[in-house]
Amino acid sequence: MAKDKDTGRKMIAQNKKARHDYHVLDTYECGLVLMGTEVKSLRMGRASLVDGFVQIDNGEAWLHNIHVPEYVQGTWTNHAAKRKRKLLLHRAEIDKLESKSQETGHTIVPLALYFKDSRVKVEIALAKGKKEYDKRQTLREKQDTRETNRAISAARRRQRQA
Repeated sequence: MAKDKDTGRKMIAQNKKARHDYHVLDTYECGLVLMGTEVKSLRMGRASLVDGFVQIDNGEAWLHNIHVPEYVQGTWTNHAAKRKRKLLLHRAEIDKLESKSQETGHTIVPLALYFKDSRVKVEIALAKGKKEYDKRQTLREKQDTRETNRAISAARRRQRQA
């Protein structure tokens, strides 16, 4: 778990696949309703956001398919690993997310799970699915920028040696 000194964030898990599969339109930071054993398991840095999504039911936002493994030293009070968890958002944010997510091709996905000042926060995003050619294009762009950065650094090294 990496800790960012400036923002007080201690990263638990990231969903890198979401940024590859979706165009992120808008992001929100929200709290989670968790059990004690879930927090202890998260402090050990164990979680997965890969198949996660947010669904809004009866004016409440719920986080589904987030895998938080059971706490090893937990007893009968241990939690279920893939239960749905309630998100803590303002009413206006929930209403906005609900209206936007009902548009064709839009969804709400979790991007990151982290501690912020000893509280567990999740960063969710309103996103639109990418087409296959968009995914290939972004991979090509990343590869091109990587190659240009390598060429620039190699040229600088040659200049310093000469």
